[in-house]
Amino acid sequence: MKNSIPHRNLFLFLGLGLIILFLINLGVGSVFIPIAEIISGLFGGEFSKKSWEVIIYQYRIPKAFTAVLAGIALAVSGIQMQTFFRNPLAGPYVLGISSGAGLGVAILVLTGSMLGLSLFAGGVGGWAVVIAATIGAILVLLLMSLTAWKVKDSMTLLIVGLMFGSLAGAIVSVLAYFSDADQLKIFTVWSMGSLGGTTISQLKIFGLAVLIGLIPVLVFIKSYNAMLLGEAYAESMGVNIRQLRWAMIISTGVLAGSATAFCGPIAFIGIAVPHMARIIFKTADHGVLIPASLLLGAVVLLICDSISQLPGSAQSLPINAVTSLVGAPMVIWLILKRNFSKEF
Repeated sequence: MKNSIPHRNLFLFLGLGLIILFLINLGVGSVFIPIAEIISGLFGGEFSKKSWEVIIYQYRIPKAFTAVLAGIALAVSGIQMQTFFRNPLAGPYVLGISSGAGLGVAILVLTGSMLGLSLFAGGVGGWAVVIAATIGAILVLLLMSLTAWKVKDSMTLLIVGLMFGSLAGAIVSVLAYFSDADQLKIFTVWSMGSLGGTTISQLKIFGLAVLIGLIPVLVFIKSYNAMLLGEAYAESMGVNIRQLRWAMIISTGVLAGSATAFCGPIAFIGIAVPHMARIIFKTADHGVLIPASLLLGAVVLLICDSISQLPGSAQSLPINAVTSLVGAPMVIWLILKRNFSKEF
C-alpha cells in the first residue's frame, strides 16, 4: 500500500501533463494560436479568427491524436519486446520490427499501381497499409523469436536484429530502384516520419488498430512479470507460454505495424520510454509499467512533435529526427549508467 499512493500521484501528474501538452501542441506551429483561444473554441466558444478554427480542426487535432496513438503503440510494443526477449535494449526499431513494417509498406506503395492502392488512400487503402505493415512487422518478429530460441546471448540477438533491418532496407532499395518517380516520392516522404499526414478517416483506422493491439496486453498483463524470470519459471506459475508468446507477437506486430504505417519509422520511443517508466515509478511490476509507458509514450511524442514544429516557422522537422536527437542520448546514458541486471 505504501507504493500505491505515490504511483497514483504520478499517474495523475502524467495525465494532467498529457492534457496540457496536448493543448500546447495544438497551439504551436507556423501560426501560433493562444491556449485560451483553443480552450474557448473547443468547449463551446468561438475562435477569434475563422482560419484558426480550420487549422485546429482540420490539421492540428488529427496530428495531436496521431502523436498520442503512435506514442502509445510504440511504447507498449517496446516494453513487450524487452519482456519477451528479456533484453533492456530490445525495441521495435532496434530489433528490425519497424524495418519489417516499412518493408510491408514499401511493397504496397512501390508496387501499388499493380493493385490500384495508394499509401494515402482512405477506406480499403488505409486498411491495406495497416495490414501490409502489420504482416511485415510480425514476420520479422517471428524470425527474431526463432533466433531468440537458438541464440541466448543478448548482444548477438541485437546484432541479428540489425541484420534483419539491413536486409529489409536492402529489399526496399531494390524496390525503389525499379519504381516510378511518383511512387518513390510518396515512399521517401513517408520514410522521413510525419504525424501530420493522417486524415480523420485514417485516424479512426489507426485508433482501432491500436485498440486491437492493446487487447492481448490487457488480457495477459498478469503473466508479464513471470516472463522476466524465464519461461520455465512462468510455466511453473501456471502461465500458458504458447498463448502468451503469440499474444505478444500479435500485439507488438499490430502496434508497431500500425504506428509505422501511418507515421513512418519513428526511432527510440519504443526503447527509451519503458526505461523512463522504470526510473520514474521505481518498479518492475508490469501492472504499473504498462500503463505508465502508455502515458509516457504519448507525452514524449507530443513533446517531440511540438519541438519539430519549429514554432514561428513555416517549416517542420521530420519527427524521426527529433525522436532520435532526444532518444539516442538517453539510451547511451542508460547503457553507461543503469544496472539492468536488477530488472532483467
